[in-house]
Amino acid sequence: MIEIIPAIDIIDGRCTRLSQGDYATQKNYGGDPVEWARAYAGCGVRRLHLVDLDGARSSCPKNLRTLERIAALGLLQLEWGGGIKDDAALASVHDAGADWMIVGSVAALHPERMKAWLAAWGERIILGADVRNGKVAVKGWLEDSAVKLETLIADFLPLGLAQAIVTDIERDGMLQGPSFNLYQDLKVRFPSLRIIVSGGVSSLGDIRRADALGLPGIIVGKALYEQRITLEQLRVCLQNESFPASM
Repeated sequence: MIEIIPAIDIIDGRCTRLSQGDYATQKNYGGDPVEWARAYAGCGVRRLHLVDLDGARSSCPKNLRTLERIAALGLLQLEWGGGIKDDAALASVHDAGADWMIVGSVAALHPERMKAWLAAWGERIILGADVRNGKVAVKGWLEDSAVKLETLIADFLPLGLAQAIVTDIERDGMLQGPSFNLYQDLKVRFPSLRIIVSGGVSSLGDIRRADALGLPGIIVGKALYEQRITLEQLRVCLQNESFPASM
């Protein structure tokens, strides 16, 4: 069964979602991120996707205290992205409790630094490949680079890259379903890479489809906040080896 990875995006220590990466569309959902993390763990979730949106915009981690508090629960494996631009930031995220560190802008803009991090940290480094019109976006999705997604993956795969979170920015937060053709193509081209679906998940049907395609992981954010997928449905899914047909 595909791994379902709930997302918590954070601004000023609060749970927040954007649409298409636009900070002007910020919507706060209330509640302490730690309590959301606790609730997801209670449903059987094993892995949580955390994004420091303040850090992504300011180029250094800003919500590490939230990471520390969630890590202190000892209930979940944690992946963290946002603001990881230099060695000190990478180490600070790891020291605050992240099991994996997601690297996006640095991979596209400073590939030699990414290569050094892969050599030093190995599979703890996840490529965050956020795509708009076929090109990788950088600096909190505020700018588009000239780098193509496939080129980025091909450059790092021989150096030990094991996982990539691929987000179609135009789908993110829009509840219109993921770009399944994109993920199918990547799965064929890079069969050894663990490709995690991100952006657009709107229902259990989207998760079922990704599972049927043999994709290993999927990030779910707004659909949970908006109760398109309820915590009870999430719990039932995670307690079954396959999705119940009635759901």
